[in-house]
Amino acid sequence: MTPPPASRKSPKSARAPSGAPPSSAERDTLRERIQALADEIAEHNRQYHLADAPTISDAEYDMLFRELEALEAAHPELAPDDSPTQRVGAPPAEGFASAPHRSPMLSLDNAMDADALRAFDERIRRMLGREDGELAYLIEPKLDGAGVELIYEDGRFVQGLTRGDGRIGEDVTASLKHVLSIPLVLQTRHAPAPVIASVRGEIVLPLDRFRRLNSARVDEGLEPFVNPRNAAAGSLRQIHDIDVRRLRALEFRAYQLEEGRPSEAATQWDLLETLREWGFIVSPECQRCNDVDGAVAAHTSLLEQRETMPVEADGSVVKVDRLGLQDELGTLSRSPRWAIAVKFPPQQAQTIITSIDVQVGRTGALTPVAKVEPVFVGGVTVSNLSLHNQDEIERKDVRVGDVAIIQRAGDVIPQLVRVLPERRTGTPRKFKLPNLCPACESEALRLEGEAVTRCMNPDCPAQLKTRVTHMAARGALDIDGLGEEIVDQLVETEHIQRVSDLFALSAATLVELDRMGEKSATNLEASLEKARSTTLGRFLVALGIRHVGSTVADLLARHFGDLSPLRSAPVETLEAIDGIGPIIAQSVAHYFADPRNQAEVDRFIELGVHWEATEPRIAPTDGLMSGRTFVLTGTLSMPRDRVKDRIEEAGGKVVGSVSKKTSFVVVGADPGSKATKAQELEVPILDEAALDKLFEDGPPPLPEPRKKKTKSKKAKSDAKASRD
Repeated sequence: MTPPPASRKSPKSARAPSGAPPSSAERDTLRERIQALADEIAEHNRQYHLADAPTISDAEYDMLFRELEALEAAHPELAPDDSPTQRVGAPPAEGFASAPHRSPMLSLDNAMDADALRAFDERIRRMLGREDGELAYLIEPKLDGAGVELIYEDGRFVQGLTRGDGRIGEDVTASLKHVLSIPLVLQTRHAPAPVIASVRGEIVLPLDRFRRLNSARVDEGLEPFVNPRNAAAGSLRQIHDIDVRRLRALEFRAYQLEEGRPSEAATQWDLLETLREWGFIVSPECQRCNDVDGAVAAHTSLLEQRETMPVEADGSVVKVDRLGLQDELGTLSRSPRWAIAVKFPPQQAQTIITSIDVQVGRTGALTPVAKVEPVFVGGVTVSNLSLHNQDEIERKDVRVGDVAIIQRAGDVIPQLVRVLPERRTGTPRKFKLPNLCPACESEALRLEGEAVTRCMNPDCPAQLKTRVTHMAARGALDIDGLGEEIVDQLVETEHIQRVSDLFALSAATLVELDRMGEKSATNLEASLEKARSTTLGRFLVALGIRHVGSTVADLLARHFGDLSPLRSAPVETLEAIDGIGPIIAQSVAHYFADPRNQAEVDRFIELGVHWEATEPRIAPTDGLMSGRTFVLTGTLSMPRDRVKDRIEEAGGKVVGSVSKKTSFVVVGADPGSKATKAQELEVPILDEAALDKLFEDGPPPLPEPRKKKTKSKKAKSDAKASRD
């Protein structure tokens, strides 16, 4: 069972009074809200990119992300180091080889309407110093598929990677070779093929092919695919029994030439023309606009075409057209400054709420779920809606029998927008979450400062089921064959009374379950045996410690190397780790201080769960470029992010603007105003050859820090007397 999303509504206590610094209590509340948002967004990223099973709509996700960005912008000192605002996508899945991207595949910032797009234009003009005059944009549909990078060597397709976490992707070359619209050899007629070409685009499943595939699956007695995006993404990530028919139905639409650009290409439009010439499909809806008014009109036109486009799109992408200006604007850690996604408004439909059930999650959270009359919206049939918590129900005044407006913006599970109280018949009762857990009838409480009502019984069977399911998940111990139905039986028959009982199971016990044959029982026993050998990071994820996802777990595993020092680490030690905030530190320390958890961890180890201890992480020493600050400008021969990584790995720092404190400005072709400013400030300018030499010979010594002159007591007294 998937943990429910947090309330869309920030608690009032998470807002410090305008113009006044927050009090200590308010800072703690802000820190908790920021961490909760970061953890929830990270989990939704994992569900979307890895499990292909999103649990909230795009609109809900955007709302969460904007709230986190706003809180971190107002209180940057409270932002966790591993915040999703600093990351892109999700880590590669197990079972696939992984490889680094030629340069990071970044996400895009979002605009929700024309006003936000105009604000983007104003911001770009200020950064470029172009308050007036023409600023051209390129508009393309924001395709709802799976982003990939294709690598060509001397014109031949050699590797294809999923987006992954933006820096490392899954190698799906074998699957992509079945996609007929991907040229295996570039059609370079007028010039030799580049030594390396990095082509980026979206794998989509055209709607007519999606309908044909689903019709064929129904005829064969198979479940139809939920929507084109999931069918496309899922087909790339098949390890066994590759569905060649589905792969051949896919279409690759190219939108970026990251590496291997022709020297004469000056605009984004030129890159699209190159991609077309090389044999790629480029969305025919792409167009150039002379200014932001043209961009707004183009977005409106795409919105009007939404229902008739051959592929699914959930917005427009607006890019500064000139490549030199893109380079001058640069990128942030997760998104380019020169592009933005303008979302389409969500698709909506009406239905009726027939009942409200309560589900119990892994952490004991009671989540109200509305059962609705099935309705088709945005490409899927919806019969369940998460209502999140009691506050959300009261805010929207949701009651059984209400006519409800629901919407979907590209995800599987939509959100309830509002109910129509004017359509009510009679006086239906208001819904209240129960005071007793529906699974175990123990007390359910809403703790102060939380939006969630929780069952307080740690042995609640509903929690036990979801904790076991969580432990078996791919990101935890990855126990193949342990589905929800089997977990339900194991708990209900009391073969599992606590999570560690999982590793006391045998084939002889498993074969007693309904619809469990000897072969299946033997296979599951083998899966459990395989899962005993794991990593410390995976084991920490499997334990289900609050606020500890894969990123935090890996950070703890690298820092401590083994479980024993982590178990005994006080809060202060945990909080001192770079990337671990006070809330996470308290959660981890509290978990290992609980005698019940101590006994459970010991039993896992007694039952054979083990991992290889590693050396604790050693703090990096000063690098060759430590203390030096670099600015990059112009078009370089390799992606700018690779140059940045090289400098940062050597201890240097790369910033976006030139000042007197800048150590070096690295220039490529068409460098722009930063090179001019470097000359004015007499900052050393390096071309790429000079940068290479700097790495070979080492930089000059750093200047000695100036000693602050201090006046003697007599001088200060004389100065004061003269002022008087």
